[in-house]
Amino acid sequence: MMAADKFAFMHQALEQRSPTHHRSLHPLVPQDAVHILQDGRSLLNFSNNDYLGLSKRPALIQTAQKYISQYGTGATSSRLVTGTYDIHEKVEQQLAAACGREASLLFNSGFQANSTILPLLVDRQSLVLCDRLVHNSILQGVLSSKAKFIRYHHNNLSHLESLLQQSHQKNYDRILIASETIFSMDGDISDVDQLIHLAQKYDAILYLDDAHAVGVMGTNGMGLASHRPEIDIVIGTFGKAFGSAGAYVVCSNLIRDYLINFCPGFIYTTGLPPGTVGAIAAALTLIPTLNLERQHLAQTAAFLRSQLHQIGYDTGNSRSHIIPLMIGDEAKTLRLAQWLKEHGILAIAIRPPTVAPGTARIRLALSSAHTTSQINDLISCLKSFEG
Repeated sequence: MMAADKFAFMHQALEQRSPTHHRSLHPLVPQDAVHILQDGRSLLNFSNNDYLGLSKRPALIQTAQKYISQYGTGATSSRLVTGTYDIHEKVEQQLAAACGREASLLFNSGFQANSTILPLLVDRQSLVLCDRLVHNSILQGVLSSKAKFIRYHHNNLSHLESLLQQSHQKNYDRILIASETIFSMDGDISDVDQLIHLAQKYDAILYLDDAHAVGVMGTNGMGLASHRPEIDIVIGTFGKAFGSAGAYVVCSNLIRDYLINFCPGFIYTTGLPPGTVGAIAAALTLIPTLNLERQHLAQTAAFLRSQLHQIGYDTGNSRSHIIPLMIGDEAKTLRLAQWLKEHGILAIAIRPPTVAPGTARIRLALSSAHTTSQINDLISCLKSFEG
């Protein structure tokens, strides 16, 4: 008798996934901050998160090369063994100072940080209240914690407060509020001041993911949650406006010490490689000096939103450099992405399950390296799309 196919569940899952939901990888070659080469064609890129164009800046490349020459290509061990080089500690100190906080700690990715830190902060006797649209990595961390988990309506802090009021009638050992500062698929911004107020009023731990604001907004471009010690834990990433890779936590000395001793995502992984640390160090020096680039990016985003509204596109509640074209229908969204590609523009379709059913969209991610002429090219192309 022939043995049953032990991977039948994979075949079944893939067969059940509709063509509009099926994903595949499409390799490309970056040419500069806003152009890529794919299938032999140069495309203007509106889909990456290199918000300041730093991934191609000579200063980052040269410092990465310098660190590799001095320290080698890898940290070769976990941080608690021999994987903490002096450059790791120096960057952590500089990062804490730049964010106006006591301490910081490097992680290998934002997903790793969120998914492994949150289970250390809450347990089965805890309550987590998180914005309905937080990143999947936050959801994974909360689910791993086994805490009671309620999502409040997106950016609706009245709903959050009503849940906080109800929570005080129950015997939770602690309460944690989790949100983002800029939401990655919608480009809208949370009310950080009010989140701080509610966390203090109800004695809750406040956990904010600042990934898409770091480099672009806040004091010296260090994020909307920087220089706010009232926020207990801030997560940021280096893979977006920093133009590199990895992530970080800024927090108190107590929390840093706790994470070093108990966080599996920190303890059981090799430290960030020296080249990456070099790029981070160079970006950390540059970012406070890039006010003109941030101003250009904000002006470009405002101009693009205005023009899109004039030609009938819905950009949701975006108030940042992330601008969704809210299409709704998945097939039409895919057709628009293909149309743009045929006209030399890369703008990826975002569809369920990444976003809620009925909210498929083209996510436009702007860079300070985009020119007014390139924005006008995008607008002209969108005007000519007939669906």
